[in-house]
Amino acid sequence: MDQLLQTIIGLSPLILVFVFFWFFLIRPQKKQQEQRQKMLNELKKGDKIITIGGIYGTITEINDNKITIRIADKVEVKAEKYAVDKVL
Repeated sequence: MDQLLQTIIGLSPLILVFVFFWFFLIRPQKKQQEQRQKMLNELKKGDKIITIGGIYGTITEINDNKITIRIADKVEVKAEKYAVDKVL
């Protein structure tokens, strides 16, 4: 019985560190990834966006994971959906 208690007391700092990491690092990161995936899935033609590279534009076409972005009159570029940073 004393051996079990000593083992539990010995492992408690490790357990506390894991709980800390879960609530302050892992859980918020998963939530952020889910929000980003939702944003990418809801992209549609006509959305004004900013890419990760800082390019502002309007989506003119969406094909699977590729999008076409109009950045100026008669100027369009193709990019991966994952290059979208935010929707304006």
